[in-house]
Amino acid sequence: MNIRAGLLLLISMLGITSCAHVNETGKSISDFEPKQLGKSDIDRVADIHRREVFSSLKVLAEKLYRRNPKEWKKGGFASREEALNQLLDPRTGWRLPALNGKRGTEAILLALSADYTGDRVAVFIAGTGDMLNAAFDEKTEFFMLDSLTPQKLYNSARNLEIATWKLANARDMDGNLLLLSNDIANEAQPANLSFEREFGKMIANLDLLSQTVSERSNRTIVRISHSIATAAFLPVLSF
Repeated sequence: MNIRAGLLLLISMLGITSCAHVNETGKSISDFEPKQLGKSDIDRVADIHRREVFSSLKVLAEKLYRRNPKEWKKGGFASREEALNQLLDPRTGWRLPALNGKRGTEAILLALSADYTGDRVAVFIAGTGDMLNAAFDEKTEFFMLDSLTPQKLYNSARNLEIATWKLANARDMDGNLLLLSNDIANEAQPANLSFEREFGKMIANLDLLSQTVSERSNRTIVRISHSIATAAFLPVLSF
């Protein structure tokens, strides 16, 4: 029996004997989830940051489809909700036929290329999700025997900064934005920076987690100074 299997067996055995109490309705409820025994403090921190990052990604997908309804219609869906359900389906991960085999930042670049004719929102979100999934080692939950690479988390944060700039500035041959996101303030309405704020949350979560993991594991992060407008995406999937 390997170490991971032994740990999971121990958790299961302890879970069977875990204490329970009766709530006001007379139903017995457990004091804790047995799997929490297999988590260190850093694992719980990683769980929280991952959950927040992907929650923000879902919000961005919804907001992009609202601002760019023609995109979800390209997929032949009956509604925006149907398109979102397919895009965010955990069973398919971030592997959509529309990606043409591209992954991570390559898919982001595909979504923001002037000659792409497919659903730009789906490809942009799928590429971003794939990159983030790789940064978290394709795990949805973390336990004591799991480890994260702080450099991958850091690189993902920088890539999100680049993706944010590209999303706000990518245009077609006629000068029109490929995807609508933030609105600049004018006489008729105030600025809408909700997209930028959501990206900011994701970047902050990744930076904080990368720093925490780096300090706990004594692994140095190579920090990169770059101009967002001209910077190339950093490696994450191939790291």
